[in-house]
Amino acid sequence: MQPPNSPPQPAPSQPGPARPQGKSRNRRLRLFLAMGAGILALLCLGGVGVFISFYDEATKIERSKPDAVADQFLRAYLVNRDDKEVSLFTCKAGPELSELNAFRTDIESREDRFTIAIRVDWTSLKITNEGGSTMVTTDVRRMIADGSERTTDTWQLAMVDEDGWRVCGATQLP
Repeated sequence: MQPPNSPPQPAPSQPGPARPQGKSRNRRLRLFLAMGAGILALLCLGGVGVFISFYDEATKIERSKPDAVADQFLRAYLVNRDDKEVSLFTCKAGPELSELNAFRTDIESREDRFTIAIRVDWTSLKITNEGGSTMVTTDVRRMIADGSERTTDTWQLAMVDEDGWRVCGATQLP
């Protein structure tokens, strides 16, 4: 026993409850798994960013050269026949495409009337500058899919540079 006025003596130190060895390993394992998952998530996000960048570059509309725009326009207008896509390649003021529209309507009516497929393609595109205007000229060929009939017409596309080249008119040449 202790005398009445003496300071209290600390209790003899007893070892605390023993930690099981597996609990420490379990915490480390969870830490490594969380770090691995975080790194994997960052890599996936980076991969998505790279994919979007490449996709954007691959689907970008090329308007730096008038012949490239003319080619894409003809494909949209005569092959795909997609007016929404055509609007990506035409001038903002409203293009004059009545002759080309009649040409496309004739193709469509022949396909319906004779239940045939008509393939359309064109030869090389020639760029000319006439009096400050840029024109692209090409021969547009119509062929019945079985090759039994083929016609060729020369077309001239009027081009304008409006934040990139665009088609503003199409005229069939004699």
